[in-house]
This record gives sequence, structure tokens and C-alpha cells, in this order.
Amino acid sequence: MLIRDALDEDLPAIRAIYNDAVETTTAIWNETVVDLDNRRAWMADRIARGYPILVAVGEDGRVAGYASFGDWRAFDGYRFTVEHSVYVERSFRGTGVGETLMRALIERARGLGKHAMIGAVEAGNAASVALHAKLGFVPTGTLREVGTKFGRWLDLTFLQLTLDERGPLER
Repeated sequence: MLIRDALDEDLPAIRAIYNDAVETTTAIWNETVVDLDNRRAWMADRIARGYPILVAVGEDGRVAGYASFGDWRAFDGYRFTVEHSVYVERSFRGTGVGETLMRALIERARGLGKHAMIGAVEAGNAASVALHAKLGFVPTGTLREVGTKFGRWLDLTFLQLTLDERGPLER
């Protein structure tokens, strides 16, 4: 499995993976599929902010998944914290693609001097919660019934990974 920065030609596969997650999972609490222009704008915004979009490419050349992170919150005090997203193409789920992408993403965040990475996971997604725990994320809380999809209320669990040991910073 090759992990590399996403290219423009990866956008159709990224869009397909995203839209599949929208239509069939609670990994994304969005109910509207997106077009290529949406993904282009998303990619341009991430790149403009200096944030990575990584893809996992299988031996057959197919994009098996993608991962990125962005600002957790827009206020200055949160500038050392990012929130990540990882999505795996349906036929590659359970094969280690998500873990491989997460490990690469964590290293990118450290390389950018980030201090904390946040994961916001649908509380019933046991596989995702377990993967985060395996990678050292700790649960920090669950918000009950804050989202809805497929006609039911969803709980959101926050998980956090501290990326370095630095002390408080002065401005």
C-alpha cells in the first residue's frame, strides 16, 4: 500500500469514497452527496491552509482511502489542535488501510508542529473507536443525540491524541 499526497486525478475516487460514506454510513453526518467541484474546493482550501490530503493506493493503482486534517476550531487559541478525517473505500475496509493512513496523518501533524489531534466518531462505530485506541487516542467525552441520520439520533464521541510533550506556549 502506497501512501502519498493526493493529486487532482485522485478527486473522482475521493468523491466516490466520500459519497459512499454519505449514502451508507454514519461516518459522515451529511445527507447530501457532493460533486467534483465541491471536492476541488475542499482540496484547494486544505492545501491553502498547509494541511495534507493523503491517499492510500493499492497495488492495482486504485485509491483505497484518503485522510486529511484541518483546524479543529477557528479561534487562535486552538491553532495547535487539528481534527482528522479518514475514509476507506468499501472493498478495502478492515484491511489496515485506515490504520496506515492514520499513522501517516499523525506524523504529518507532528511535522507541522501540532500538539493535539481530535477524532469525532459516531459513538456506535466500534471499529473506529478501537482503531483510535490502538493508536493512543483517549476518549474525552460523548455528546448524546447531537446528530441524526437514517431516522435515528446519533451520539458523538471525542477522542484525543497528544502529539508532543511541549509545555504551555507564550504568544
